[in-house]
Amino acid sequence: MFSDKFKTRAAGVALAAAVLAVVPSAAQAGVVVKSSGPSAGDYPVGRQVADSATITLRAGDRITVLTDDGTKVMQGPGTFTVGEGATRTRARFSNLTRRQARSVRTGAVRGAGEGVARSPNLWFVNVAASGTMCLYDMSAVRLWRPDATGAQTYTIMDPATNASLEVPFVESEAVRALDPEGMQLMGGTNYTISTQSPATEDGEAETTSVSVNFVTLTEEYEAPDQLAQALIANGCTMQVELLADTLEASVTP
Repeated sequence: MFSDKFKTRAAGVALAAAVLAVVPSAAQAGVVVKSSGPSAGDYPVGRQVADSATITLRAGDRITVLTDDGTKVMQGPGTFTVGEGATRTRARFSNLTRRQARSVRTGAVRGAGEGVARSPNLWFVNVAASGTMCLYDMSAVRLWRPDATGAQTYTIMDPATNASLEVPFVESEAVRALDPEGMQLMGGTNYTISTQSPATEDGEAETTSVSVNFVTLTEEYEAPDQLAQALIANGCTMQVELLADTLEASVTP
């Protein structure tokens, strides 16, 4: 799923000047959230790049940097200054990171060119993807399923205690809140989310499951680059990818 694909996305840029191992604390800097191309390896996801840095890309290179000023997508060949021409994406960032409860039915946004549903909110737990999930409030967890066609029931279980809770989705429903009275999730704990597919003609039903580890965030992050750094530091790579893809979709390089 996303976590596996994320690991294959190393940075794809070559610097015209010296490679910056550490960005001076006094300098404004963005964070690399997505990169690919023949120069992969120079700038891994999570690396900070100064706004004043000049980056030279070869054909096939592409790098996305979140800065305090917005989103900068650079695509080679060409030479670019990180801090120049960033696209303001505050409105989309605000929508993506909204934490108040809301119901979502069909019509999930699809990843550009991928044909894969993309969650409309950074804090929805994808029931079809394994990985680490950063959340603020473990008593207000909402599960999201990429395919909202047909009714489906998911079971979330704590393997350490065998405590479990069934979460039913009705037809066309994409998001369902987890009842904290039925099961209280804990940060730093791995949970299994499973579901059964409809029985085949021979009467067999296949069970699929994912493993999700939860991390509780304790600090508010108002800027996209700051939030991205916090997610990366906590290993919440699925959310970093969602953040990058969503903000990048509003930018025309």
